[in-house]
Amino acid sequence: ALAACAIIFVVGLMNGTPPMEIFMIAVSLAVSAIPEGLPVIVTIVLSIGVQRMAKRNALIRRLPAVETLGGASIICSDKTGTLTQNRMTLTNIFCDGADSAEEVSGGNESDSAKALLRLATLCCDGSVTANADGSYTHIGDPTETSIVFAAMKCGLEKETINSESPRIASIPFDSDRKLMTSVNLIDGKKTVIVKGAFDMLVERCISGNIEKARTINEQMAKNALRVIAVAYKTVDTLPEELTSEAVENGLNFIGLVGMIDPPREEAKDAVAKCRRAGIKPVMITGDHVVTASAIARALDIMRDGDEAVTGAELDAMSDDELERRIRNISVYARVSPENKIRIVKAWQKLGQVVAMTGDGVNDAPALKAADIGCAMGITGTDVAKGAADMTLTDDNFATIVEAVRQGRGIYANIRKVVSFLLGTNIGEVLTVFAAMMIWRESPFLSMQLLMINLVTDSLPAIALGMEDVEPDVMEVAPRAKNEGIFANGLGLRIVLQGVMFAILTLGAYAIGRFAIGSFEAGSTLAFFVLAFSQIVQSFCLRSDRSLFKIGFFSNKTLNFAALASILLTAAVLFVPGIQTVFGLIYLPGWAYLCGIGIVLAPLVVMEFAKAVGLIRRGK
Repeated sequence: ALAACAIIFVVGLMNGTPPMEIFMIAVSLAVSAIPEGLPVIVTIVLSIGVQRMAKRNALIRRLPAVETLGGASIICSDKTGTLTQNRMTLTNIFCDGADSAEEVSGGNESDSAKALLRLATLCCDGSVTANADGSYTHIGDPTETSIVFAAMKCGLEKETINSESPRIASIPFDSDRKLMTSVNLIDGKKTVIVKGAFDMLVERCISGNIEKARTINEQMAKNALRVIAVAYKTVDTLPEELTSEAVENGLNFIGLVGMIDPPREEAKDAVAKCRRAGIKPVMITGDHVVTASAIARALDIMRDGDEAVTGAELDAMSDDELERRIRNISVYARVSPENKIRIVKAWQKLGQVVAMTGDGVNDAPALKAADIGCAMGITGTDVAKGAADMTLTDDNFATIVEAVRQGRGIYANIRKVVSFLLGTNIGEVLTVFAAMMIWRESPFLSMQLLMINLVTDSLPAIALGMEDVEPDVMEVAPRAKNEGIFANGLGLRIVLQGVMFAILTLGAYAIGRFAIGSFEAGSTLAFFVLAFSQIVQSFCLRSDRSLFKIGFFSNKTLNFAALASILLTAAVLFVPGIQTVFGLIYLPGWAYLCGIGIVLAPLVVMEFAKAVGLIRRGK
């Protein structure tokens, strides 16, 4: 295109066109060919997308993430609070020595169950407060508050038992050992209470019917319950440095508590949308593998033939083995933050675009490694939010899926903007180039070209970027990671659009130049056709579907942009003072009617092309 501008400049000089005028024409076309306004307009489109996502509880921290979201092919999501409601309710208790677990009834529990709840509550940092209206406020980790609430229902108030058995030391929970320890004075004795993951705790126990507990643990997990094991021991003295190795051993197993975190109602529908869109949902959780699998099956994340692996199994796999098996793995349980990074990189090696959720400080590297890091807005740490590309203000899996839908829509709008701007600009370059070659004169003055570039190009292009997301945008597979903006024939369509505009404009110029008989008449009709046909084209590019199906005027922003462009162009064409400045004249009525007919040609051509394309795609 720039070479064409240079040739136009040389030919213009050879034909005696004033140097300054031909220079201005070449500059105007060069601006069209580059076009320097495209990055600005694309940035505006992305900013519009950021605002739309913010209204849907997705805060974008990095602008390119808007476009990347549209290409997401894998969503690795945490379970608790994202796929589930994060409203834990303790439903079952198993005490060591019993034959089976008992259901929590809110006061009718056995003495051994109450004793278990009392010890478990002493090892909790969470709290529950009763409100005047009969509701309850849960403060802290949902797992802990479910234990505290169950104890409260049994008449064991946390403040009361804490005062009776004060805590003198503790070791906080961490994701590596999956345990928490509290040391309390119970009846004057130093009592170490440990609660946490069953498989991590039983290895440290020296008493209790572990095999029976293992069976009960599996039964609870299969019923989608999160299971917490509790053990204790009494000590005479505490070590100077309270560490896991020093105190979390030689324990007496006393029982299990099982709680359920129901799936979010909207999560199953969101997973179904992922499936239809060709996106694979993957669950990553710290829960027991059986519990995680039960929830995953309920949400249709895990299907027949899919695998569920633990963090330990993942650690034992080589990178090559993980890459071979990863397509069939839908659930990762008992994972570490390091495991998350391996999962992300394995998918990326297969050419997938990965979205990863996280909330803790240790999740930051995985969020950074993912193509789209999604931090939790409610439970997420500042470190996680800082490392992520997007923050979910409602910690909801459905929000990720909606963000992907919006990302696809925004990417589609960017393609529309690029198609419109480049197609029209190529048409301008080809028109002037062909006219200089055929008639040795440019059909436009530089002022006219600049007017078209500033008004009938820019305003509709911005409005195209605000087009609503297509209803079937989540019915197609995600685009390939290395797919360019001009893929799927867009580059060819742009060139063909440019050729169409050139033919229509040259035809209009020939009618005015030779049928009416003056350069000014030819230039005026060419200006009329090029300006108004571009406005018509902006409507045609709104969708791959017929304009008659989506509605001519359903994009209100484009309606206003088109109206503004029409009024400004009409002022240039018909207001005497302005008309003279732009080198235009009044034409006979039949010429304007002829121009209107030519202006509507893009609508006919585009509708025909859409019809043929839709028939070929079987739609």
